[in-house]
Amino acid sequence: MIKFFSADYLVPVSGEPIKEGVVSVNESGEIIKIYDRESASTIIEPIEKHKGIIVPGFVNTHCHLELSHLHQKFPKNKGLISFIKSVMAERKADEKKVVEAMVKADKIMVENGIVAVGDNVNNALSKEVKLKSSIYYHTFVELIGFEPGKAKEVFDKGLELKGQFAPLAASVAPHASYSVCKELFKEIREYSNKEKNLLTIHNQESEEENKFYRYKSGEFIDFYKDMNLDIEFYKPQARDSLQSIIPLIPKGKKILLVHNTYTSLKDVYFVRRFGRDINWCFCPNANLYIENRLPKVDMFMFDDFNITIGTDSLASNDKLCMLSEIQTITKNFPSIPLLTTLKWATLNGAKFLGIDRDFGSIEEGKTPGLNLITDVKDFTLSAESKVKKLL
Repeated sequence: MIKFFSADYLVPVSGEPIKEGVVSVNESGEIIKIYDRESASTIIEPIEKHKGIIVPGFVNTHCHLELSHLHQKFPKNKGLISFIKSVMAERKADEKKVVEAMVKADKIMVENGIVAVGDNVNNALSKEVKLKSSIYYHTFVELIGFEPGKAKEVFDKGLELKGQFAPLAASVAPHASYSVCKELFKEIREYSNKEKNLLTIHNQESEEENKFYRYKSGEFIDFYKDMNLDIEFYKPQARDSLQSIIPLIPKGKKILLVHNTYTSLKDVYFVRRFGRDINWCFCPNANLYIENRLPKVDMFMFDDFNITIGTDSLASNDKLCMLSEIQTITKNFPSIPLLTTLKWATLNGAKFLGIDRDFGSIEEGKTPGLNLITDVKDFTLSAESKVKKLL
């Protein structure tokens, strides 16, 4: 059975918005045909008409599903290191409760029109949830190891965990510059040079990260001490963390830099000169939750970078809603057009995950899902704007 959907505007993302456009979809969710207002007049079947705009399903490129049980457990605005310590202290819980929270979070994302997710893990608990979900998941196994002598052991365990997620898409990836030593970066680089391995890394979520890399000072010194980690081997790099790790990232492999809250224009220029396939992901609500600060989002738009959006976890966010992330960007950067942020939240994310053949835009032959966004005036969101999953 073919269904027909229409709204004030149909926003394919891959092309210009179509006023009173109509899209036909078959039972499997495949886009059959797109009609403009004139050609839609020939349709004799019932058309489901809505007020608002119809957009493709959202692609959330950064999440931590396994932290869903930590929702509203931590106070806001305490800074990254405080947040990390809280997560480390509280993340272990009854497995049944952890899985129940993940199932609930997955359902919330489905209801909020999310069709694909890049999800970071440290264990295999989320596998069964993902297998049963209608969401497409790419799982990033986070590798954490700042001790050079343990790099090979950490990498091998990460590779073993990646294998446990088969047949789901998965890869091994560095957690963050402050938690991955050069030797572990080398293991990841050598593996990525031989295998298909999508990469992501938490980047400059705190100014303390830059202080540590530049001067070997700041709060991370006490953090390592509390963790009983000997960092005598580490020498200050005299430059920010991103500039220090970019040379350690394999060439010709896509990598998603997530958060970028304290990334500078100099960092952006450095990245461009170094010739890596860089994608930037913004998780604005999580940035406000943890550091009460946003990245300079508009600063990243003056070059040909692929920009995406993520929600981060329920440990660092009140909700898992891509529209809410877009609203936060719009509120703080009103000069960025809605059509731009919609592309970040759909097609750009699909391109990074390598699933844009099926997801990310409303085009014939694709199965992107359909979302209705209401209370949109002149392609401007309001505080009352809501998302409803149509398909």
